Amino acid sequence: MDKMLKIEIDEQSGFCFGVTTAIQKAEEELSKGETLYCLGDIVHNGKECERLKRLGLITIDHATFATLHDAKVLLRAHGEPPETYETARRNNLRLIDATCPVVLKLQQRIHKKWAESAADNRQIIIYGQAGHAEVLGLVGQTRGEAIVIENTEQMSCVATDKDTYIYSQTTKSLEGYKQIVEAVKEHVAPRQKIEFVDTVCRRVANRMTGIGEFAKSHELIFFVSGRKSSNGKILFDECRRMNPNSHHIEGPLEIDLSLTDNVGSIGICGATSTPKWLMEDCKQAILNYKNKTI
Repeated sequence: MDKMLKIEIDEQSGFCFGVTTAIQKAEEELSKGETLYCLGDIVHNGKECERLKRLGLITIDHATFATLHDAKVLLRAHGEPPETYETARRNNLRLIDATCPVVLKLQQRIHKKWAESAADNRQIIIYGQAGHAEVLGLVGQTRGEAIVIENTEQMSCVATDKDTYIYSQTTKSLEGYKQIVEAVKEHVAPRQKIEFVDTVCRRVANRMTGIGEFAKSHELIFFVSGRKSSNGKILFDECRRMNPNSHHIEGPLEIDLSLTDNVGSIGICGATSTPKWLMEDCKQAILNYKNKTI
């Protein structure tokens, strides 16, 4: 192995607080030996979902959830719409609610604004990924009325003659949210009220700067993340912007080990949904390859 080779795992990468709490709750409940269902993937990382499945966690969709009775169900960090709680009450389901506190506060804020303002004179905009679990929970606070937009090219969905309240999915980029706010200000008539609340999670937003600096400090970057992770897509784009020699992988089997030849510094980082153990496995795969090529 190259004596001077440096392989570093980003200390700031890995599960955010909300995901860590959800997984801890799942492990705690599973240790009791009782059947535990999870409504949707507990985290957007296939490898971690497989690990928890081996421990006994049963992942279900909303259609199956609606048919359950007298069971125990974990609600993941992304949050759920009010209908989920109504179904649980109706079917006598015991909920282990692991909704992230940041997401829960945002849900409450959106619901309050929706409930206190007249429907014919206002619109609620959510900057987020359509169909994302968190976004579905946020839209549910408005009985489906909120308008979800992902970029400034979707302004045609926004009315020009209504008071407008703008929020953001917690894991979206702060810069992207600012662009949406400015676009809405230009689009909506000046006589209408426009309010926007910065609801981007700071723990996630701060990783953008940190991961960019980390990517610049290495010759080669392996970014480890599930393909379905919204946060992963944003952070990987930042890695690639700061270091074009960045590669998105889901695990060690996807590493093109030939890329590690003739480089002196390799960085391994990931999303808020990427477990530390998976990044460690990626590092070990590289070390094993290097040891074989001595």
